[in-house]
Amino acid sequence: MPARRGPPSRRPRRAPSRGGRAEAAWREFAASFARAGMVPPAEAGLAAVEAAEGSAVLLLAPRQALTFTGKCRLRCLYGAVRLLGFAVASHQPGLPVFSPATHCALTLEALPADRPTAADLRQLRAAARAAMRAHSVRRQARVRVMARFSPECAVVLLEHLDTPVTRYLLSHLQLSRLFEPQKKEEPSFTPEDAVLASVGIVKRSPDRGLLVSESMFLALEELIQACCAEDEGVPVVLVCGPKNTGKSTFNRYLINLLLNRLPSVEYMECDIGQTEFTPPGCVSLSNITEPILGPPFTHQQMPRKMVYYGQTSCEQDTERYLDVVKYVFSSYKKEVPLVINTMGWVKGEGLLLLIDIIRLLSPSHVVQMDVYDWKAMAPLTPEHIHLTPGLYTKGKQQAKCKQMGMSGAENWKPSEGEGDASAPEYKLLYVHPEFPRAGVAGEARVHSSILRDMSILGYLGQLQSPDIGAVLPLHSLVPYQVPFSAVALRVIHTDVAPTNIMYAVNASWVGLCRIPDEIRCQTDGPVLLTQTPVCDCLGFGIVRGVEMEKKLYHILTPVPPENLRLVNCLLLGNIAIPNCVLVGQQGVEGEIPYVTSDYNYSILGSGKLKKKKHFKRREYAFECDYA
Repeated sequence: MPARRGPPSRRPRRAPSRGGRAEAAWREFAASFARAGMVPPAEAGLAAVEAAEGSAVLLLAPRQALTFTGKCRLRCLYGAVRLLGFAVASHQPGLPVFSPATHCALTLEALPADRPTAADLRQLRAAARAAMRAHSVRRQARVRVMARFSPECAVVLLEHLDTPVTRYLLSHLQLSRLFEPQKKEEPSFTPEDAVLASVGIVKRSPDRGLLVSESMFLALEELIQACCAEDEGVPVVLVCGPKNTGKSTFNRYLINLLLNRLPSVEYMECDIGQTEFTPPGCVSLSNITEPILGPPFTHQQMPRKMVYYGQTSCEQDTERYLDVVKYVFSSYKKEVPLVINTMGWVKGEGLLLLIDIIRLLSPSHVVQMDVYDWKAMAPLTPEHIHLTPGLYTKGKQQAKCKQMGMSGAENWKPSEGEGDASAPEYKLLYVHPEFPRAGVAGEARVHSSILRDMSILGYLGQLQSPDIGAVLPLHSLVPYQVPFSAVALRVIHTDVAPTNIMYAVNASWVGLCRIPDEIRCQTDGPVLLTQTPVCDCLGFGIVRGVEMEKKLYHILTPVPPENLRLVNCLLLGNIAIPNCVLVGQQGVEGEIPYVTSDYNYSILGSGKLKKKKHFKRREYAFECDYA
């Protein structure tokens, strides 16, 4: 079935030759797979020279590659290189690059250039020399590089990278070797290896890098053509599939390829368990203008629209989850392509919920990721979505949604220009990942809970000073003081008695939100919400303490003051502060606050309360605690 042509909308303008060789890079990207048979290029004859203290010059022949673990700042001085799909040319500023051992190693590859004429050769050599001289590359290093220089190669400057976020993460013992390989691969240590190590990266074997399967390449090629076509509506690409099939990596690669051609791409995060740009438990819409060259903890940022769902799974309250998805999606203006990431819960009710989401968001392309040898989910063809009932929507010709008993879902309507909400039209693209143990639950490199903790730590790293220096422990930072009467309070995931609410809030991770209603209370006690609102989240913080005498919350957050003035609601969910933050409090003598080993889970009520929420939701209201 042909791709759906969406309603008329303004097409994104082409970026003014972003990457310098962006279009040529894409053509070469396609051609290189045909030549290389989908195998990553080799690293033979790698030339790395120390440029200065903490920096190195790398000389790469056409299609030569370096697969590495570590972190650095990358700047292309001559020619062009590609990193996770993004083409970097000589006129672009340096880019921070993060390749931790917890994720697939990144591969830096030189892009071929046209063979110059003899008359241009001297000019090109002079340009390469001038670029190295402008970035303070030592004369001896320039001489060594130029001795092996050819006009078709790429010259790259790698610099040691130290950021507040990475300093904070590495200060925790469990993550102190985050950017080092878990085990040494090479029996010998060459001079080139020593030069790279001085920058902060370690060479890895090519099979440690991303393996782009043929199906992935074909899907990327079709999506790039659809997103850059001038005569069609703006594409909406929904990516779905089981856990551990590479959805996040595919999304990063696709976004980077699009940024070679377009000034920006919209990204909607619907996977509340593994979020890309926010801490876990959020549904968000972000405008992406810079390449994604690292895992989520390296690029935590404020989205254009964000709602704090408060849990890493929506199984206990799927109705509110759909309310949240619809609320966030309503902010999409259909001006640039949209990439939608979905959860890996694709069995039972999870698959039915995915069908509802496809009907609700009306994508133009659905990328279904699954492995060849066993199928975790049925092919999500438009016909299948048309006939199959979802968790809350009906199949066949019935366009009217079931009465869900909730304020948001009762008003679902077909998208503009779409006649039947149950009969979507989109192009289905299959991607079969071929990395080892793809699609096998529990076989990921790192447990998902650890990745979630790393995203929270990456967010908290924004509290550190931008100046290079010692890492400040969180308990040494001065928190904001917030009066009880200034904000409403709601515990999302369970019921807490008003008399115990402050015990639950103390030392907790909270979403800093804004609700449209004015906070009104007759007393100076805490303002409690009786229902969980679907509202904008402006950031996150830690309630460091509760001062009952002065009726104050003490909140530690990186949210800027101008945004904090808009916050009038604190949402407490089932997202916990990472244990390493509480256990590793430096400079504390005696018992560590909020940490105990004397706890008995056998006592009735000591465990976590789970419940289904299939009752009719009411409009939320305020109530005051007079106790």
